[in-house]
Amino acid sequence: MRMYDIIKNKRDHKELSKDEIDFFIENYVTGEVTDYQTSALLMAIYLNGFTEVETSNLTMAMVNSGDVIDLTMIDGIKLDKHSTGGVGDKTSLILIPMVAAAGGKVAKLSGRGLGHTGGTLDKLESIPGFNIEVDEAKFKDLVQNAGLVIAGQTQNLVPADKKIYALRDVTATVDSIPLIAASIMSKKIASGSDAILLDVKYGEGAFMKTAKDAEELARAMVSIGKNLGRNTSAAITLMGEPLGYAVGNALEIQEVIEVLSNRGPDDLRELCLELGAQMLKLGNIEVDVEKGRKLLEELLANGKALSKLRELVVNQGGDPAVIDNPKKFTISPLIHEVKSPKEGYVFDLDAEKVGISSLITGAGRETKADNIDHGAGILLKIKMGDYVKKGDVLATLYSSHENLFVKAEEVLLEAYDIQDKKPAKVSIINKII
Repeated sequence: MRMYDIIKNKRDHKELSKDEIDFFIENYVTGEVTDYQTSALLMAIYLNGFTEVETSNLTMAMVNSGDVIDLTMIDGIKLDKHSTGGVGDKTSLILIPMVAAAGGKVAKLSGRGLGHTGGTLDKLESIPGFNIEVDEAKFKDLVQNAGLVIAGQTQNLVPADKKIYALRDVTATVDSIPLIAASIMSKKIASGSDAILLDVKYGEGAFMKTAKDAEELARAMVSIGKNLGRNTSAAITLMGEPLGYAVGNALEIQEVIEVLSNRGPDDLRELCLELGAQMLKLGNIEVDVEKGRKLLEELLANGKALSKLRELVVNQGGDPAVIDNPKKFTISPLIHEVKSPKEGYVFDLDAEKVGISSLITGAGRETKADNIDHGAGILLKIKMGDYVKKGDVLATLYSSHENLFVKAEEVLLEAYDIQDKKPAKVSIINKII
């Protein structure tokens, strides 16, 4: 078998066999297949697409390129959840304790933030002492006995994806639905869970800008999951404005605690209850979605969901004092209020620009090597549909460096579109697949 023939077949719109895809992945990881050959194949896939079978075979070949976590010895259905990323998206940190409190077993490997989107691991590391480096034995033990774990990915988990993504980034092949789907699902499959809930976002603050594109990606990933024996469901959700009011790391954890304390922003709470009910259905804990939602509401009201977050923190070396008293979080010492330049309704609030503003305060990173300020970020005071007067505070910026406020404010003000008319209310959840 030759890489030349594989490239030629895809160039000529032919379906690649499982053996051809396996050959490509195995030999690319070992270095036998070159970057320039891989670049040619990636462009052929980008232009000519992949069938469902090809995409599933690519996913499984990538899974088999490295370590696979075996959770089969753990009782029950093991659950996982993935979001395609957004601004103020701290849903995993609310969902996982809720679902675990309901009796689910959630095994999650998460990533870090880059650009305008935040990362679950960065948020967790704003908790003093929290350890995201969990070896496989402890990972399994926590799933079995506590019902929840959130950890960083090991270096040898899906190494093919790491190599291919780096190449896609510089060859203009990032936004290929089959390649995106295989990249995401290979990591989910390798993590060992039986059932996966996908939160596929669209809008200004998301990678997919339209509901149509988000649905195409969601269907591709659900197809992969089902073809590879995983019970998979996807929610198409709107990321037009930030979720909740907090954008940052420690600030977002404080908001997580608010929601798990049966308070918090309505939009964030509503999304978590709906997604949580879907996870309970996937885990066969409560197959009736309405009953599942009511169960989660009870767990918020009686404090059991918050107790599960505390248990997660303790199990992974974190200081539970900040969960018991969120005012103990270290928030960046300098604050700056951003005031409205005019009167009217907030007609639009661009999530991407809010995310960039937060990044500028120090809460995010532009490259993987950048350090972040865990206490920096933004607390929004005014969101879409709210009425403001000139001079009203739109948001408060937090940073450790005063010179960052000028640019952060400039970008944040660009995010606010204030008009005479009130915007129509749009549901965050577009559909469930």
